[in-house]
Amino acid sequence: MKLIIRGNPVSKKNHSQIIMIGGRPRLIPSKPYREYEKMFLPQVPASARQRITTPHTVCCIYYMETRRRVDLGNLLNATCDLLVKAEVFQDDNSFIVASHDGSRVFYDKDNPRVEIDITPMARSVEV
Repeated sequence: MKLIIRGNPVSKKNHSQIIMIGGRPRLIPSKPYREYEKMFLPQVPASARQRITTPHTVCCIYYMETRRRVDLGNLLNATCDLLVKAEVFQDDNSFIVASHDGSRVFYDKDNPRVEIDITPMARSVEV
């Protein structure tokens, strides 16, 4: 399965906000991440919303609108969380999202996006 999500990819972990709810502090994602989530979810087609439960490799090729350094691990974490929220995966644990082979970050000022390739694993390896 191949997905292309248009828009500048945003990490979930950077710049979180602390808000008070019922007198208790709560950590929420940043405004840019929440905006990215609103843009990401509608771009996932209904045919991709399979709630996958078997081992898969997820390769994400990110095209950022600036050359600023980014943390690939944080981008992958955000993308997997959004794929779960979009019901592509039932969960993003290591039994389902078993690999991120080939994921990279590139620069494309005019067309920022993430190209996601989701491939079933040929066989699972027991540890």
